[in-house]
Amino acid sequence: MPYQTASIASADGTTIRYRVSGSGPSVVLLHGAMQAAQNFTKLARALADSSTDSFTVFVPNRRGRGGSGPFGPAYGLDAECADLEALLRETGARCVFGLSSGALIALHAGRRLSGIDKLALYEPPLKTKASDPTTWVSRYLRELDGGDLAAAMVTVVRGTGDASPLTHVPRWVLVPLVRLALRLSARAKGDVSLRDLIPTLRFDAELARESEGALAGVGTIRADVLLLGGERSARALRVALDELARRLPKARRVEFAGIGHLAADDTGRPLDVAEALRRFFRDAP
Repeated sequence: MPYQTASIASADGTTIRYRVSGSGPSVVLLHGAMQAAQNFTKLARALADSSTDSFTVFVPNRRGRGGSGPFGPAYGLDAECADLEALLRETGARCVFGLSSGALIALHAGRRLSGIDKLALYEPPLKTKASDPTTWVSRYLRELDGGDLAAAMVTVVRGTGDASPLTHVPRWVLVPLVRLALRLSARAKGDVSLRDLIPTLRFDAELARESEGALAGVGTIRADVLLLGGERSARALRVALDELARRLPKARRVEFAGIGHLAADDTGRPLDVAEALRRFFRDAP
């Protein structure tokens, strides 16, 4: 099913571009770091195209990506929450899914906004007493500031990545391969290139830093919550999800076997994620 594009103005006047497809109850999908709306193409299609339980799916390009306005000097969770609030108001959506840093935004919005009935979170990178999913950030920033996008990309993949053979490949092998891939990479019309997305992760890392201590306040969330994760995700992400589940005892939980953090991405298993979301979103809150 083809999508259409539209835009809204956030509270501070920043333009937020988004994709819309399908018909039925409205849902919003928030992408994570080094992603844009394009990464949820298959997930959005699966939710919009179903012969039963189809949805009107809205997928924004978060700030700094794909025609949306710049991050701005006051960037942070409040700015992202305001962007989401504007989209919810425009579309009437009351169901939100967030992946990774998108889940951090959704979690923040779940505490602040009264208009969310259903909140689905895929592995928000929350720091706990037992683990920290952002230990790689300082190295990424050094490499990014040094202009080495390939090295920065490898640091991200190894720091946030799932249990896979890549975690055992030496950096001196991976970095030249990624450098070549970045030179050869092409993008579809309307998409954001990986080369352009790598630097944006700096801002997602800021969201993770700002979210430290957020676990203490999740008990105020009134929305129905679904916690999603992958069996092969990095330990720190699984520990954070476990802690979130402990603090939200009424939340539903789904773990996808044989896959990790990017299950919702076009390169993962978006059809499986769509089925879990469909079951969750179709139930009355």
